[in-house]
Amino acid sequence: MMCPRCGENNLPGSDTCRHCQCDLTALDRPEPLDRVEQSLMGDTVAVLKPRVPVVVGPGATVAAAVRMLLDEDVGALLIVDGAGKLAGIFSERDLLTKVAGSPKPLEKLAVESFMTPRPECVTAGDTLAFALHKMDVGGYRHLPVVADGKPTGILSVRDLIRHLTDICREKKR
Repeated sequence: MMCPRCGENNLPGSDTCRHCQCDLTALDRPEPLDRVEQSLMGDTVAVLKPRVPVVVGPGATVAAAVRMLLDEDVGALLIVDGAGKLAGIFSERDLLTKVAGSPKPLEKLAVESFMTPRPECVTAGDTLAFALHKMDVGGYRHLPVVADGKPTGILSVRDLIRHLTDICREKKR
């Protein structure tokens, strides 16, 4: 990678020029090739208008959490502490992998015992590529959207797919 200031030939991916210490990070950023890549790299989570999260306290029962999942037609609930800060997430997957088969009645089980604590999160200002990368690497279908540690929304893989599908439809017109 050639330094624009001094012309030094640096190793690809170098953050600074080894000769003059010029910042080279902007030279190594990929350029979007189409509208989908433009959206992933430039649009933020806010463009998806994340759904208002359904929240419960850590002491809620699994039975109540299941009822809320069904009543609200959502795949995940966010668990908040007394200050309204995100403490965990409880998803359909948690229900199937952690709760199913428990000998105790769901009314006697606290959701706190089965939630995923300290879940990965995004902010409304994070790029779609960043959110998608977190979902891919972690194997998540839902990501809480937070501001100052408090949940403001929840993002699902369906939200991203719907957005990208809309962009592809626009391209064909």
